[in-house]
Amino acid sequence: MYTESMLNTTLGYIEKNGKYLMLHRTKKKNDINHDKWIGIGGKMECGETVLSCMQRECKEETGYDWHDPKLRAIITFNFQKEEDDPLFSELMFLFTGHEISGQQKECDEGELVWIPKEEIANLPLWEGDHLFFEQLEKDQELFYMRLDYIGDRLIFASYNEKTILKKEGKEKI
Repeated sequence: MYTESMLNTTLGYIEKNGKYLMLHRTKKKNDINHDKWIGIGGKMECGETVLSCMQRECKEETGYDWHDPKLRAIITFNFQKEEDDPLFSELMFLFTGHEISGQQKECDEGELVWIPKEEIANLPLWEGDHLFFEQLEKDQELFYMRLDYIGDRLIFASYNEKTILKKEGKEKI
């Protein structure tokens, strides 16, 4: 079952001294990302560009002005809580960069922490995040991914329209 529209969002990872600024999502109720570690970002507002959304979300969540966000990936995130539930789809624009100014502030969505890149794989992440982090570390130019989930379980993944993961027992969403 498909919804009539897709949510457009940004997700960003600011890099400094071999670390990414990560957000441990612990403060929002009914949060699909609860207890996971993710980047900063959020929903695009009507009339907003992808870049201005990333910069606005960065300022709102961290207090930083982000001067060099670079679009690295476009990721389609498909989610069903249970197999028979309606489909939630999100088109996520993934950015990285390192030029920031300002002072870090407390985030109302969770705890902001500078995490060494080599430790990120040990955090509770969405399973598909490991896949796009691999590509970010290879310094790939703009790439495209599709990540399909039922609950927390990744059932399908593609990279530049080539299947890289398909779990038995469930067809693509």
